[in-house]
Amino acid sequence: MKLILPLLLVFSLGAFAQDGKDKKEKWAQIKALKVSFLTTELKLTSEESEKFWPIYNAYEEKQFKIKHDKMRPLIKKIDEIGPDKMSEKDALSYLDQLEDADEELFNLRKKLVTDMKPLLGPARVLKLKKAEEDFNKKLLSKYKDKKG
Repeated sequence: MKLILPLLLVFSLGAFAQDGKDKKEKWAQIKALKVSFLTTELKLTSEESEKFWPIYNAYEEKQFKIKHDKMRPLIKKIDEIGPDKMSEKDALSYLDQLEDADEELFNLRKKLVTDMKPLLGPARVLKLKKAEEDFNKKLLSKYKDKKG
């Protein structure tokens, strides 16, 4: 489930552009909402924000690149071929590549925690994790409401 929610968000947020607004504009709106949400939830001071956001933005950029440049093309290929139609060798290759990307994401997350602990302390790093999940849930809920 932890893997599915982020993947859903990455692959389905393009549908937010249905109301005629540009995708980049929608992403900017979502980013602004997330910045506001995390700043509020973590109760970041202006000094903490100056240090927090460059680290967090670099993390998010690298995370997006892994999901967009590595995982998305693999999933697209798997969908095109169909897991039932590929050879065991090909399936193993795709699985290995997806596992490598998952490991990259895991290591990236570990680095974020390592970088954030001195700045926020362990309790607020946990709060960051919870705030990210809460934001994703709210975003997904809004998306579902809009579709329904």
